[in-house]
Amino acid sequence: MTNIERKEHSFVMSKDGQEVGKVNWTVRGDGVLMVDHTFVAESMRGQHAGEQLVERVVELARESSVKIEPVCPFAEALFKRKKEYEDVWQKD
Repeated sequence: MTNIERKEHSFVMSKDGQEVGKVNWTVRGDGVLMVDHTFVAESMRGQHAGEQLVERVVELARESSVKIEPVCPFAEALFKRKKEYEDVWQKD
C-alpha cells in the first residue's frame, strides 16, 4: 500500500516503508508554488504515482488560495493535459 505525506516543501510517496516518489516545490516571493522536481521510482512507473503527487500540490494550492508554476517538465506536461488545473495554473 502506498502512502503520501507532506514534508516541508514536498510530498513524499512511500510503499512498504521505502520512498518511491516525491514532488518538490519552492515558494516565490508572491506566494506562487513553483513545482520544480518530480521523481517516481521505476517500480511505480505506469501507476500514475507522479500524477497523484502533483495532485496533492494542486489540492494544497486550492486550500491555500495560491497558484502553481509548473517548472519541472513532468508537472508542466500534466498541467497542459488537465484542464481542471486551470484554476491554479500561474501562466506568466
